[in-house]
Amino acid sequence: MTGTLIRITSDGRRIEVIDGAVCLDGRVETRELVALIEHPNCQAILRVLPRATHMAGRLALTMEEANQVQDLLAESRRELDLSPAALHRRMQDVMMHRAKMEGVE
Repeated sequence: MTGTLIRITSDGRRIEVIDGAVCLDGRVETRELVALIEHPNCQAILRVLPRATHMAGRLALTMEEANQVQDLLAESRRELDLSPAALHRRMQDVMMHRAKMEGVE
């Protein structure tokens, strides 16, 4: 499980992209970014972190960090992994997306 370091948080935790997911200290936060202007708490986040442009789960990212993350996520999507673990992860992602579309959270 190798990852690409994006940055280290102020409390020493590592934000990385690992296997197509944004991770905090090795734990998956999300597999997609949200532009800050689309986030429901946009104003509150900007008051605390004025350079933030995107959110990766609960992690605020600057434009440079978001660009790096988006490139890495796109690269991982291009590399189709046919291992059983990857197939299982993709099926879970599809089921979670479907549940969200149906209003289940």
